[in-house]
Amino acid sequence: MPETTPPKDESQLIDLYEHPGHLLRRAQQISVSIFHDETGGIITPVQYAILRMLSNHPGIDQVSLSGLVAIDTSTGATVCARLEEKGLLVREVIPHNRRQRALRITQAGEALLEELIPGLQRLRKRILAPLDEAEQEQFMRLLDKLVHENNPQSRAPLARLRDQDCQED
Repeated sequence: MPETTPPKDESQLIDLYEHPGHLLRRAQQISVSIFHDETGGIITPVQYAILRMLSNHPGIDQVSLSGLVAIDTSTGATVCARLEEKGLLVREVIPHNRRQRALRITQAGEALLEELIPGLQRLRKRILAPLDEAEQEQFMRLLDKLVHENNPQSRAPLARLRDQDCQED
């Protein structure tokens, strides 16, 4: 196969900081560090995501919840078990499907989410602080587009909630 030479203006990606994946990984490291800083390390970002989504969808099953948070189901089950141990959620066997668990956030879980709001507001401000207001809006739009357009490439793609996935209260 003949070797092709990229156009002059195309990067050779020799500089590590020209790699979008590397910069995204660094941004994730920074985000997690600030998350722990602002929340006191009470829970992890993934645990927060599980609780936040569960608060919005009480009675949802573990598999559907994992899809909404875009994590694999085995990680979702492990995270839910840890949150249950902390008394932040309860898992109940679904009568018509004994292999799945319906989840509900506890009062302690709801109280924790409320307690975390000021820290999470500071987290957002700290992460976006290097950008002016217009850049912040543009960055969030572009980041959202990047994530959603590349969702099919994920090993744990974001799932959409279907009405039958959430039990009635």
